[in-house]
Amino acid sequence: MPKLPIFRLRNSEASPPPDLRRYQPALTFGDLQLGVDNLRYDILLGGHFTGELSLHLARYLCHFGEVESLFEVEVPTATQTKFIRNREPETTKPRKRGPTDLKTLLISIHQTILTRAKAEQNPSIDLLGRLAVLKFLRAELQSQFSKILEQCRLKSKSLEGFRQSKMLQMQELVSSFQVHKKIIVRRAAQELFLLLREIEKETLARTRRSLLGETKNDCYRLFQNPLIFTDDGRDDYLCAEHYYMFGNFDRDPDRFPVLRQLALDFLRELGYGDALDDKHFDQALNVPENALALVGTGNGEDATAEDRHRKNRLNLWTTMLQRAGVLPHVIASYEAVPLLGDYARRVNPQQLKYALIDREEAARVEKIINEARLHPDRLFAAIARVSSCRGTERERFAARLLHDLFCYHRDLRGLEAVSAGFDNINLVSDDKVRALSSLNGMLYEFLPAEDQKPVSDRVLHHVVLKADIRDSSRLTRSLMERGLNAASYFSLNFYDPINKLLAKYNATKVFLEGDAIIVALIEREGEPTLGVAHACVLAWEIINLLRGYNELLTQSGLPPMEVGLGIAYQDSAPLYLMDGEHRIMISDAINESDRLSSCSKRIRKKLAADAGAFQVYRFDAGGHQDGSNPEAGGEDLRLSYNVGGICLSQPAFGKLQEEIALAPCFVDRASDSTRQSFINSWTDPQSEFFLGTVPLTSGMFRKIVIRKSRIAEVEVRDLSILQWTDCFYYEVCANPAVYAALPGEKTAASKP
Repeated sequence: MPKLPIFRLRNSEASPPPDLRRYQPALTFGDLQLGVDNLRYDILLGGHFTGELSLHLARYLCHFGEVESLFEVEVPTATQTKFIRNREPETTKPRKRGPTDLKTLLISIHQTILTRAKAEQNPSIDLLGRLAVLKFLRAELQSQFSKILEQCRLKSKSLEGFRQSKMLQMQELVSSFQVHKKIIVRRAAQELFLLLREIEKETLARTRRSLLGETKNDCYRLFQNPLIFTDDGRDDYLCAEHYYMFGNFDRDPDRFPVLRQLALDFLRELGYGDALDDKHFDQALNVPENALALVGTGNGEDATAEDRHRKNRLNLWTTMLQRAGVLPHVIASYEAVPLLGDYARRVNPQQLKYALIDREEAARVEKIINEARLHPDRLFAAIARVSSCRGTERERFAARLLHDLFCYHRDLRGLEAVSAGFDNINLVSDDKVRALSSLNGMLYEFLPAEDQKPVSDRVLHHVVLKADIRDSSRLTRSLMERGLNAASYFSLNFYDPINKLLAKYNATKVFLEGDAIIVALIEREGEPTLGVAHACVLAWEIINLLRGYNELLTQSGLPPMEVGLGIAYQDSAPLYLMDGEHRIMISDAINESDRLSSCSKRIRKKLAADAGAFQVYRFDAGGHQDGSNPEAGGEDLRLSYNVGGICLSQPAFGKLQEEIALAPCFVDRASDSTRQSFINSWTDPQSEFFLGTVPLTSGMFRKIVIRKSRIAEVEVRDLSILQWTDCFYYEVCANPAVYAALPGEKTAASKP
């Protein structure tokens, strides 16, 4: 922990105070995916886990609320059927379960969370899961109390007209359950807290070290905070048990803000920090060991010089409490704690504390105790101890207060950090949100082993293929001018043939545009990762299929159809949005495939008769239009030609190299003339060709040739080539002549 700088006491003869450590509780996460709202993390706890937890919480609340007997009362036959069948939910009659069952369940949940964190090698997932469990428990305690209260009322009402005395007794029981809600929920929460602390000490800490190793993350201590099930840390019983029972009313001189300010004044009086801001002092108050270093325990040790210095500082602290009128309340608060077990059911803890220092309040409390037929002897003894407290004993209480104040300050700041963590968690309960979050890989699911998805369902990568019809508007217009149906033309000669190919490659249709079709090939964990290779073969088959249809169309006097295809790869799962029940894919690969399949009209007109053996060319506009400023720094214009071709993105080419072996071809001297026969004025003279063989699911194999070419920089005005750049584009060759020229091929086969 960082240390505060030391400043000497104003008295030059006094010893400098000790170094103070600083600590700021905080929850930190790393490498986590936000949920569908882009603000919180989507968490799904398994239905088995949550259902069992709800039953255990109901059992605790019934036990501490002392309403278990109410559910055991036999209801007269006339009303029993109506109550049980129509109104009583299953959760209001929890099965007999014990703490051991809940402990086993909590261990199972947290070990499931740890297993997920181990699988993804991310300790933050463990923190996230533990926060989710705590958030569920806190909310479910309130929910189950409301459900049990409602069922208690229904049960009591069902007794009306039968057993009048029993009905009145049950009504009083229900009223007591409602009045003591805060106490009942607190006791149930404390049982949960003790169980969680126990399994952390006995099991989870060791399992975490085994799976994730030693972590520097200091967040786990926040889960050992006694205040963690409270909303704001203000609970008289918890404070009395673990810290100090602070005052609650404006007139109380021992409220937490007042005592905190006194502690800050004490540190400044000791010489810490005229130059330091409140942030550093606040962090110093989060370290209880600082209190021990400053004032000790108040037991009167003076064996060493440091003991005497601590004693002097304790005298100063005690004097400050005395001057502020706080010390009598401090003594009374600590003396009231042992009395809570006897009187707290009838007397408010704050009222009991005041009774020890105020005669009028003592008389009122005594009257309440006598009416409850309790013995006031312990009250009188505590009053006597408070009034006779002097000297060393007062200093002992003052030292204890400073230590407890620092402990509470640390845990209160820890509660604030955990509460901020709760705000970052969305416990998913809506089925549509769950489906959307799961589809997009945003959902952190913590499920029992039997409910977990198979590994093969997890999407790793995806490939997008777009086939775009050239000049579809002109084609549609020409058909309509001839009185022909353009819709059936595209459907029969483009969409239907392509749809028949998709199942063969396990491709899914993303959506249709008026003149294009977009399909995706999804790669899942545990499956062969040949998405790009299969997309290349699918694209080749589309080109080859349309080539055959165009021959038939030409023979029938119908216009042929030209397309351009683009293949893009993304090294992640796609995202989805939901339009009702319809899923809509969102992916950068879709946009990339659109660019790859596009064709510039000007370039198409220029290359229409001189494209040569290849169907894909890409250029950068290096010249400028007349009147433009070449030094203006405008963005270069990318010009594309894609008519009957297949353009591959660079990431897709890299993935293809991982999927299959690509061997250079057309590089030896013997075939140099063949290679040169493919080259024209638009083709990079340094083009590289790669040959690969793609295994298909049917047991067959297909050859593909990839051309790697530099992008040419051209003059915008006349499209003349200025130079070859260092950027590349990739074409899956679709011309049968390229495959016919491969070594060993005799004819221009129709298939690669």
